[in-house]
Amino acid sequence: MKKKSFVSIIILIFLSLLLTVCNCCFAYEEDPDAWDYVWLDDAVNEVKQGQDISILSRHAVVYDRCSGTILWGKDENTKVPMASTTKIMTALVMLEQLGIDRLNEEIVVSKEAANTIGSRLGLHTDDKITYNDLLYGLMLCSGNDAAVQIAISIAGSVENFSNLMNQKAQNLGLNNTHFITPHGLDREDHYTTAYELAIITDNALKNSKICQVVSTKEYTVNINGYPKAISNTNELLGYLNGVKGVKTGYTSKAGRCLVSYVERDGFELITVVLGADTRKIRTQDTIKLIEYTYKNYELVDVTQLVQEEYESWCKINKNRIRVYKGKKIRPEIYIESGKYTMYPMRKSENIDITSTANVKFEAPVEKNTVVGEITVSKGTDIIDTIQIKTKEKIERKSSRDGSSKLIAMYKEIECLFRNLMVIEWVQKI
Repeated sequence: MKKKSFVSIIILIFLSLLLTVCNCCFAYEEDPDAWDYVWLDDAVNEVKQGQDISILSRHAVVYDRCSGTILWGKDENTKVPMASTTKIMTALVMLEQLGIDRLNEEIVVSKEAANTIGSRLGLHTDDKITYNDLLYGLMLCSGNDAAVQIAISIAGSVENFSNLMNQKAQNLGLNNTHFITPHGLDREDHYTTAYELAIITDNALKNSKICQVVSTKEYTVNINGYPKAISNTNELLGYLNGVKGVKTGYTSKAGRCLVSYVERDGFELITVVLGADTRKIRTQDTIKLIEYTYKNYELVDVTQLVQEEYESWCKINKNRIRVYKGKKIRPEIYIESGKYTMYPMRKSENIDITSTANVKFEAPVEKNTVVGEITVSKGTDIIDTIQIKTKEKIERKSSRDGSSKLIAMYKEIECLFRNLMVIEWVQKI
């Protein structure tokens, strides 16, 4: 009996150790390494204007929100696991399905959510918590238990919620993204790319509630009416100028991951690093990406350049436009709005503005007929093409119109002649 008890104890100890190892390997956001801000400063100072950067993370991208363009990339289109950065899509789908008005609703925690391993908010079966606090627990302390509870409360199951996530990815045109879970623990067929994760983040940041949550450093949730303080796992929040979130991630398969949103000097940037070997590397790489962009790129006011070109175009071409055989010779014109207002350019590059004109037309001329184009380009790449169009339809002049004008002219001459005759007659009297 004692031997059986001893064996049972050994087994329990082994299982506990195994569970601890699994939790550490698969889900926790934090490194056991001491946090040191000194090497963060070193990363900032390492980046110099005009010099390229060395990124140790296996996948990375810098995405400009204003133009929707990639400013820097490293293997950004390869499908890879993304760990807890998955939760960016979880938050987006949650708010789209739930709406802002229901965030203060209280729900009861399921056994499935309570038993979820890895990074946790600390939920237990039958706990009571609001959707709002679940959202903060999801994005700040990266609670896998919060992710599962959100999925179950909104869609009935993790599988159903994951289907909603995949539908959203499809709607965004993402062909290299697929979700199996709302938390990002390693699963087969759970993947994205650095570039498509940037697209997901860009869309998530269009929701003001998500912006509010991911930019929060500390927060207090209430579980069963009792307060619990939680902290954001994003080490750059509050340290690097302009950083406003977004999400960390780690599993043994995905490595260290970090998605960041930065607002500085008019730029709105999203950086993604996936597959870093250590927390230090992912953080340094992110800093390098951000500082590299701000030191080597500037925003060009495309709207102003196009307007200046349009004014020059009008001086040369506006009075040259003719509509032959039309009821109106010169049509009113307008210029369309361009795709971009501001566009990021390397400081060593220039934007080229060219224009063309069509000035001869024969009636009828339809409304919105193109009379000219202004092209915005960078080297051989066309950034935008803005068309100059007619405001109105000009119908063709008929022969009757010509006859009517001749008759009217004849009548005017006849009337003038008669008036002269009357004047001469009066003078004779």
